[in-house]
Amino acid sequence: MGQLIDGKWSDEWYDTKKSDGKFVRSTAAFRDWITADGSTGYKPESGRYHLYVSAACPWAHRTLIFRKLKQLEDHISVDFVHPDMIDDGWTFEKEGVAQGDSLFNTAFARDIYLRAKPDITTRVTVPILWDRKTDTIVSTESSEIIRMFNNAFNGLTGNTDDYYPENLRTQIDTINARIYSNVNNGVYKAGFATTQSAYDNAVQNLFETLDWLENHLSKNRYLIGDHLTEADWRLFTTLLRFDSVYVQHFKCNRNRIVDFPNLWAYTRELYQWDGVAGTVNFDHIVRHYHYSHVTINPHRIIPINPVIDWTKPHGRG
Repeated sequence: MGQLIDGKWSDEWYDTKKSDGKFVRSTAAFRDWITADGSTGYKPESGRYHLYVSAACPWAHRTLIFRKLKQLEDHISVDFVHPDMIDDGWTFEKEGVAQGDSLFNTAFARDIYLRAKPDITTRVTVPILWDRKTDTIVSTESSEIIRMFNNAFNGLTGNTDDYYPENLRTQIDTINARIYSNVNNGVYKAGFATTQSAYDNAVQNLFETLDWLENHLSKNRYLIGDHLTEADWRLFTTLLRFDSVYVQHFKCNRNRIVDFPNLWAYTRELYQWDGVAGTVNFDHIVRHYHYSHVTINPHRIIPINPVIDWTKPHGRG
C-alpha cells in the first residue's frame, strides 16, 4: 500500500499493532468541493475536471457509477490505474482499461498527490478528482465526489436525477453510517485484521448487518423504501465484489450474497441498471485483491472466478 511522508514515498503496510489488530482506515487528504454556483472556487465546467480511478476499488467505483448515471462522461475525463498495487502503490502501467496517465504521463498515482502538494503526508488512494484550471486535487473522498456529481453539474447536463434528495437525507445518512462501518469498511476490517478478536468482531458485525439488510429488502424495494438513493449505490459496490473476492480473500465466508435471496435479487437489479454493468471490471477486481495483498496471499495465486449469472432476471417488479 505505502504512503507519502513529507513528500517522500515509504512502502509501509497498515500498522495494526497500535490498534489491537484492528484495521483503521485513514481519512481523505483532499476534501474541497465543486458547487453549482462555484462559490468554493470550483465551478462545474465541461472539460475542467479529470478523474483517476481503479476499476478494482469499490470506493472509486462509486464515482464511475455516478459519472455514468449523471451523464458526465463527456464532461469529466477519466484514467484508470493498474490493478496491481504493490511496492509503489497505484501505478499507471498499462493493463486493459488502464492506459496510463493522459494528463501528465506520470508513473505513479503518488505523483498526482505530489503535484498538488509536494510535502504531503498521506496514504495514496483513489479516486482522485483533479482540476485542470487550478492544477490541483479537488477531492480524494469518494462519498463527497459522488455528491458533487449528483447535483453540481445539473445545469450543464440537464440531468436532474437526485440520489440525495433533501427530504430523505437524514434517513440516507443514518443507513450510510451503518453500512459504511459494518459492510463497506467491514469487509476490510475482517480481511486486514491481525488478531482473532478483531476479525471476530468485524465479521460478526458484517453478517449481522447483511442479515438485517436481507430482512429489510424483503419489505422494501430499495434501502429507503421505493426511492433509489446514493445509499444503494454505496452498498452495491461492496455487494458486487463480495462473492468474487471478500468471501475467500477476506474470510467473509459465513454466507455468499447469492445465498441471500433478497440481497442477491437487489444486487442483480442494480447491476442491470442502465449503464452500470459497463462500469464493472471483474478481471481488475479479482487481480487487484489477490495480487496486491501479499500479507494475505503471499504467493500471489490468482483464483478462478465463481460462476455468477449477473444477467439472470431479478424478479423485482
